[in-house]
Amino acid sequence: MIRFRPLEAPTPFLFFTGKGGVGKTSLACATAIGLADRGHRVLLVSTDPASNLDEMLGVPLSDEPADVPGVPRLSAMNIDPEAAAESYRTRVLDQLAPGTPEKERASVREQLSGACTTEIAAFDEFVGLLAGDVAGFDHIVFDTAPTGHTLRLLSLPKAWTGFLEGNDRGASCLGPHSGLKMREARFRAGLDALADPARTTLVLVTRADRGALREAARTSAELQGLGLSNQLLAVNGRFRASEPDDVVAVALQREQDAALTEFPASLAGLARDEIPLRGFDMVGLPALRALLSPEDPALEVSKAGPSETIDLPGLGRLVDDLAAPGKGLIMVMGKGGVGKTTIAAALAVGLARRGHSVHLSTTDPAAHVAFVVDGSLPGLTVDRIDPAVETQRYIDKIMATRGRDLDEQGKALLLEDLASPCTEEVAVFHAFSRIVAEARSAFVVLDTAPTGHTLLLMDATGAYHRQMVHDLDPGAPGRIVTPLMRLQDPAYTKVVLVTLPETTPVSEAAALQDDLRRAGIEPYAWVINRSLASSSARDPVLQARLERERAQIARVVNGLAPRALVVPWQAVPPVGVRRMIELCGHE
Repeated sequence: MIRFRPLEAPTPFLFFTGKGGVGKTSLACATAIGLADRGHRVLLVSTDPASNLDEMLGVPLSDEPADVPGVPRLSAMNIDPEAAAESYRTRVLDQLAPGTPEKERASVREQLSGACTTEIAAFDEFVGLLAGDVAGFDHIVFDTAPTGHTLRLLSLPKAWTGFLEGNDRGASCLGPHSGLKMREARFRAGLDALADPARTTLVLVTRADRGALREAARTSAELQGLGLSNQLLAVNGRFRASEPDDVVAVALQREQDAALTEFPASLAGLARDEIPLRGFDMVGLPALRALLSPEDPALEVSKAGPSETIDLPGLGRLVDDLAAPGKGLIMVMGKGGVGKTTIAAALAVGLARRGHSVHLSTTDPAAHVAFVVDGSLPGLTVDRIDPAVETQRYIDKIMATRGRDLDEQGKALLLEDLASPCTEEVAVFHAFSRIVAEARSAFVVLDTAPTGHTLLLMDATGAYHRQMVHDLDPGAPGRIVTPLMRLQDPAYTKVVLVTLPETTPVSEAAALQDDLRRAGIEPYAWVINRSLASSSARDPVLQARLERERAQIARVVNGLAPRALVVPWQAVPPVGVRRMIELCGHE
């Protein structure tokens, strides 16, 4: 019998958050459907810039609530960052005087074209839901972006409320600031709703996996620090072997048991529910209803005998190809939870083992790249873009340049502007640009944040490029080279997309590939990670998953990937330099 507390005593607001790939969207959808089936009026909202609610529910969604066919009383919507940003720009522009010259209006619009404005606008939409902008629902279920992006979102009500209290002029990064200032009361209402345990529950979704549990513990502590204390731990994908002589199944259960035995102490005080691993894809209403069903749904396992063997090269081949130019930028991208960090670490270690100088870094706010490498190797440097460190570095630089000749009052006003939460986004972009430039003379391997957060970074890169081109003096000597131009140069940048052999990760990687191509960036290769296709698993659940896996690998190879490689499922998660070397040895 499955017990899932959000269905028993739901608060008005339910947030599902956690490390990428742990099943947040599946559980959020299943909970929303379950509540609606019990007679509640429910709104399901995705705050993820790379939302896939449409695919899972089988209905086109926009930034307005839409009824979900087949589930009476359930509506769903995506917070569309671009639509929200355009609405925000329009609201600010409408405040300008009627006679404002078109040149000045164009300048204001340009100031509001960056990723900072996109983040604020999406945040404003989110706060509106907490403040009651959408009426007529008993519960609002939030399917959030992976942890780092969500912690940023949940911290903004407190950050912006504090900033607005002491700033009547507006942050320089926003241009005209009244678009935020006029809604200050809503931010307070949103903050109050988040911090009220009678109104808000935060469901920390995790897997019985050491990395996911460690991330859940860190997230729990940070949420507590924001005053968000009503937390529930949901351990998704819990597996129990049905055949004691099935080596793969027994190894999988043993690894999960060990991870839960070494449970982080900070999570011990949270109520905990476990949801079993299912053999079917979490796409469509029948599957989502079955996820939390107390009965074990019938498994559709093929009886046709062994399927065609999957014969694809491994990471060693990819490392050899990437090493050939002797330098370059390698960006590893994909949906959260597909193993980007492991693949990035393996590629970096493989290049260093081949005698190259390699800088491995990450743009992920929830980074754990150093943990995965867990060691040292000649020629390999490992670090991360730390938002706090980069923000302080950026502030110090601005104060030393723009603030150098100001009097004390001017410096105080400049520091007040730099206290804006948007400063962090600008600082992280500058750090990203600096690391990208290093690939002119060495290898740089970037482990990027999960898809949605990375797309926002790409937006910032595009906005910076447009601004630089706009400001360029046609008569100036030399040639400007922006970060976007480097990302678009296939001789300089190789983008490696990582996916799992499952429907949703493959669809999301395909959507990311389309987004990159629209920005003039062509992916170099796909890596299909954690494949069971070459294993001897006989467990019914694993067999069912294996059959669906083969179909997804064929989908990647036959229509999506310019080149595809596969990394087999590992009984023990690969951690440490030695394991990275094993993953990407010479072939």
